Amino acid sequence: MKKLLFFAILLLSVSAISAQTKEELEKQKSEKQAEVDAATAEVAAIQAKLDALPGWRKGAFGTIGGSLSGFNNWFAQGAPNNNSGNIGFTVNAFANLIQEKFFWRNSLNTNLNWVKLDNKDNPNDSDNFEPTTDVFNISSLYGRNIAKNLAASALVEYRTTILNNFNDPGYLDAGIGFTWTPITNLVVVVHPLNYNFVFADDDTIFNSSLGAKIVADYTRQIGAIGFKTNLSAFQSYESGDLSNWTWINSFSYTLWKSIGVGFDFGLRNNKQEALNFSRNVLGNAGETFDSVDNDLQTYYTFGLSYNF
Repeated sequence: MKKLLFFAILLLSVSAISAQTKEELEKQKSEKQAEVDAATAEVAAIQAKLDALPGWRKGAFGTIGGSLSGFNNWFAQGAPNNNSGNIGFTVNAFANLIQEKFFWRNSLNTNLNWVKLDNKDNPNDSDNFEPTTDVFNISSLYGRNIAKNLAASALVEYRTTILNNFNDPGYLDAGIGFTWTPITNLVVVVHPLNYNFVFADDDTIFNSSLGAKIVADYTRQIGAIGFKTNLSAFQSYESGDLSNWTWINSFSYTLWKSIGVGFDFGLRNNKQEALNFSRNVLGNAGETFDSVDNDLQTYYTFGLSYNF
């Protein structure tokens, strides 16, 4: 009986000591977490002060993705003997000069993709990598501060394709107005006086016009996550058929050093491009702005990313 009582007391003592140790460890964990949170907040405050200092801010990140496949005597598909592959990459770069009285913001976005399908049983098909997604956009924004978060500004933006039909079409926006920067990473441009120059061989479809330009850009790096979203829209004063907008989004997650995974997708609405495609590619010679299907244009790229 004494041994049983002693054993019970021993178990209770061990349980009490274990509970006490667990409580002490949880208390230490809470104290350390509070220290980490305080240090993180301090680092963020220091970074905010650094971001507010005048000078250049430069950076770039990109995504590359691709795949290769080959089939021999794979009779379940229509072309049993073929090689296929695709490869693509995006680059987002910026160089911004921020001063007390003015700023100069420059950015570049490009997304290029190629695809290959070589049917070994068809000697007449192409075995080359053919371009698919082809996006090139560069812009330069200058502003002179007239209030804390408001500036008089001038913008030049150019976009086209570079793998196929360079500058056909090409779009050059040049205008003046105001830029609003409510927070550090958000830039909103409103230019009621903007001319949209359109360069193209077919001037019956592509026409330049006067209108309003609106741009919203948000770029942010939070720990291992980086993202950028940019909306660029032109509203023609002459005709809604000459208006257009493009929305590009880029995300990256760093896994090791500067290497990670990235995802890019873009949306575009442009009736001039839709009519040109319908006439020249689909052969709908009688198609007009009123009858053309102005479907939403989209693209995406997923793959490895690298932060410069």
